[in-house]
Amino acid sequence: MQEMHYMINPLDRIDLSTIESLIAEWRYFVLHAPRQTGKTTSLLALMQYLNEQGKYRALYVNIEGAQAARGDVGRGMTAITSALADAAAYYLRDERLRLWRTEMLPITGYEDLLRSLLARWSEADPRPVVLMLDEVDALVGDTLISLLRQIRAGYAQRPVAFPQTVILCGVRDVRDYRIHTSHNEIITGGSAFNIKAKSLRLGNFSQEETEALWRQHETDTGQKIDPAIYPELWEDTAGQPWLVNALGYEVASEDRELRNRTQPITLERYKAARERLIQSRATHLDQLTDKLREERVRRVVSALLDGESMMAPIATDDLQYVEDMGLIKSRPKLAITNRIYQEIIPRELTWTTQVTLNTHDQPWYVREDRRLDMPKLIAAFQQFFREHSEAWLERFEYKEAGPHLLMQAFLQRIVNGGGRINREYGLGRGRTDLFLEWPLDETQGYNGPVQRVVIELKLLRKAPETTLSQGIVQTLEYADRCGADEAHLILFDRRPKISWNKRIWHKKVCHEDRTVFAWGA
Repeated sequence: MQEMHYMINPLDRIDLSTIESLIAEWRYFVLHAPRQTGKTTSLLALMQYLNEQGKYRALYVNIEGAQAARGDVGRGMTAITSALADAAAYYLRDERLRLWRTEMLPITGYEDLLRSLLARWSEADPRPVVLMLDEVDALVGDTLISLLRQIRAGYAQRPVAFPQTVILCGVRDVRDYRIHTSHNEIITGGSAFNIKAKSLRLGNFSQEETEALWRQHETDTGQKIDPAIYPELWEDTAGQPWLVNALGYEVASEDRELRNRTQPITLERYKAARERLIQSRATHLDQLTDKLREERVRRVVSALLDGESMMAPIATDDLQYVEDMGLIKSRPKLAITNRIYQEIIPRELTWTTQVTLNTHDQPWYVREDRRLDMPKLIAAFQQFFREHSEAWLERFEYKEAGPHLLMQAFLQRIVNGGGRINREYGLGRGRTDLFLEWPLDETQGYNGPVQRVVIELKLLRKAPETTLSQGIVQTLEYADRCGADEAHLILFDRRPKISWNKRIWHKKVCHEDRTVFAWGA
């Protein structure tokens, strides 16, 4: 969280006993994890652990450099064997692979260079080789096929004349590799690497590990951390390592006042740091949103943003693929993994929309008492939606969730920099819930009085009266949970034969001594 690194023991984060058993049984297997989860750190720690035992020669090799070769097997194998030789020289002080690869190439050709090199290296020492190849799934086309097939070709000679264990590492499981050959064939990783014994996944920090990591900062610096932060930190990150560390750095190092370690880290300081991190569009978050463009991801995430049950079956492999990427969780129910991703995904999907929307200036919606005039704001959205929805919704890749996304883009554009919007959605909820917090005193910020507003978004799929009555109850339940003093329900009617004069309406509804403002769009 500051200049020095705090960390959880990386060997505690992998299933070490299972890995040791697989190695002892001469197994080849896969270890995969989403980006920025500490996979490389854990692999390096595993290499050191195995080498210190003296029983194996363990070697970690990052072969991402071969990605640029794509289908050029010659360039690809040159890059892979060069990375292998350099890693052996650096980690094991073994220079022989550099010499051997030069000697062997004229004899073996590129198509058998890696297999022959590993065979010679394995035979040269009685200690079996444990080889960890990282970023395998970054490779493309015939280069990846050649790598997998050369490893498979040497498999029967293990452990005397080939590595006893090969661990393929990357973001995806090998079953999710979709390899396009130079002859336009599509080969799955599972068929090209059918010697795989098991797939292991490196998970996130546990709730206890997440808190322990932050407490290292408190112990080391003496800076007090409000315990109320920890439940929020868990909801925001679900233990995703990059997020846990990035939030720590943002609050402890980027907040100038908190660089003074006598100042405590309060819950409001933490929330402000969280919002800055989201708005920063940092590298990890940018990589995450890039994945949203994949069709396999879109099918799953779109249903979650919509809030309805999936209209068409989604392949189990697609669900597993998106979960392996760290975007969703399947237990206890299918949902976006953590609260920050819940914020990031709709913001990124509507980023261009937000910055190009022609909306009124913010002061138009702010009353003299600095409260947002929500009826005026939503009425303005109704008119905007009536005039421009067809053109804007056509731009969205996630068209099924388009009305929800457009409302969020409109609202985000208005409150950005002055308030906060929290989102809740998930498969089967049938709605998207927005919770808007707007400070009423600029000098005190969120430590002073705050306007709290709930806005529920629903698509009209049932009879209008049924949808409205269900929505009223849901909106009030959410408002009660958030402590909101104002509640609005927006129903999007996408039936093509309904005129805009019938779609656009608003009414004030009283239910059990509470008031909800209902709007049609």
